[in-house]
Amino acid sequence: MTTYAGCLRIALDLAARGVPVLPLSRDKRPVANCRACRDNVCGGRPVMKTPGACLCPRPCHGWAAATTDPSVLTSGAWAGAWRQAGALGYHPGAAGLTVVDLDSPEAVAWARGALPATRMVSSTRGQHWIYLGTMSSHNGVRPRVDLKSSMAYARWLGPGTGTMVRLPDAVRALAVREETTPARGRVVSSVLGPATFHRGVAEGCRHTETYVREALARGLALIAAKRESGAGGQTFGVARFLAAQHATCPGPCSLGPVREQLVAAAVAVGVPEPYAERAVTRGFADAGAAA
Repeated sequence: MTTYAGCLRIALDLAARGVPVLPLSRDKRPVANCRACRDNVCGGRPVMKTPGACLCPRPCHGWAAATTDPSVLTSGAWAGAWRQAGALGYHPGAAGLTVVDLDSPEAVAWARGALPATRMVSSTRGQHWIYLGTMSSHNGVRPRVDLKSSMAYARWLGPGTGTMVRLPDAVRALAVREETTPARGRVVSSVLGPATFHRGVAEGCRHTETYVREALARGLALIAAKRESGAGGQTFGVARFLAAQHATCPGPCSLGPVREQLVAAAVAVGVPEPYAERAVTRGFADAGAAA
């Protein structure tokens, strides 16, 4: 696929399937910026954390240049980039996908025990596991493991094998950055006091206070057990589970006390408070519940 015609042919086929593509150079990076943006003189749109497509006439600004428009892909402005191309890239998030980039045999072995099987594509050093669904992109979530989805590009390595499944919580939880080293002078306890919950509802939580309180206590215990690592991901999972229990309640159900105690439990085992807050917020959002 290192020829101009080969890259362009596959690019057009993927674009027709709704996968935004871009040419990559032989070092697997996007081709150089257009003249107006070379050496990042444009400031990077103004920064590459800005969502949205690149408006430069030539392929520019990495993932933002990816497109499904055949008239752009076959344009004279892109011809030079295709001639330089040594590989093909695509924007997973814009295609509704997330790629778990496993860049070593050890990473692949970990994934086989920790993640649900999905579409798998072999890479030079490992595999790409491709899931249906999008999320934010993160590098280094584990040794030799990157998450590529929104605002990122992945190398096209072929169709792969297996059936794609929905993006699991186990992958989303990897994006919750955490530090489990307690601040100096602070003693890590299990949970800050017993689990409490007041049934503050408007018209209808279908659960009793005892049910919610016991479920909360079990969740807090799971978080407290993650003293060495994994507390952020565990907090996300517990928040999602607890919020999901209220998805069919007439409601609205007040989960404010639950939120406070989940955050406190995560902080108690060393997760920085902003990360703990984010883990709970994402867990509630994934379950479709309001805090």
